[in-house]
Amino acid sequence: MLPGRGRNGRATRPARLLGTRTAWTTVGDGEFFCPGCGGDRNYERLTGRRRFTVLGMPVLPRGDTGPVVECAACQRHFGADVLDHPTTTRFSAMLRDAVHTVALAVLAASGTCARTSLEAAAGTVRAAGFDDCTEEQLGALVEALAADTGRVYGRPCGAGLAIELHEALDPLAPHLAPAGREAILLQGARIALADGPYTPAEHEVLATVGAALTICADDVTRLLVAARTPS
Repeated sequence: MLPGRGRNGRATRPARLLGTRTAWTTVGDGEFFCPGCGGDRNYERLTGRRRFTVLGMPVLPRGDTGPVVECAACQRHFGADVLDHPTTTRFSAMLRDAVHTVALAVLAASGTCARTSLEAAAGTVRAAGFDDCTEEQLGALVEALAADTGRVYGRPCGAGLAIELHEALDPLAPHLAPAGREAILLQGARIALADGPYTPAEHEVLATVGAALTICADDVTRLLVAARTPS
C-alpha cells in the first residue's frame, strides 16, 4: 500500500495491517503523587479492553487489561500501586503528626515535663508544621494523657504508648529515606536530653520510635549516643 498525501503535503502513513487497540473505561478518580510530573496531580483509574485490529478496525477481543492510573497532566499510565504513595499534602500531615506524637511520648516518659524539655519539644513541633504550638499546650496535653487511667507515664513504654507510636510512624516509615527516619529519632532524643541524661523510660520510648521507623537496634544505639555529643 502506497502512502497518500496529507493536507500539508506530507506523506501519510498507511494503516497498520494488524495490531491491537485498547478501549479504556474510567472506574475512579482522585489526587495522587505523579512520579512522572513529580508533584500532586489529579488522576483517573482506568480499566481496558484490548481488541485485535485489522487495518485499524477492531475485530476480535483480546481480553482485559489494567487497571492503570492515568495522570491528568502528563497523560502517562502507571500501575495501581502508585496510589500507595501519599500526596505531598498527605505526606506533610503524616510527618507533622509523627513528630508531634514522638514529642508527646518523650515528654510523657520523662514524668516531669521540665521547662527545658517543653521548650525543646515545642520548637521541634513548630518546625514540623504546627506553627502555633506552645510549651503550655504540650504540657496540658501530657497532663491530660497522664490523667487517662489506661496509661502509665514516667515508666517504661507501655503497650498503649507503643501502639500510638506505631500507628503514627508505621505508615510514614516506608516513604522516608534513612536520613529522614534518623532525623525523627534524633529530634526525640534531643527533647529527652534537654533536661539531662536519658531516663530508662525515655530510652525505651526512643527504642520504640526507632523500631517503628525500621531503624535497626545497633543504629538506634549509635544515634542515641551521637545525640549526647555536642555538635
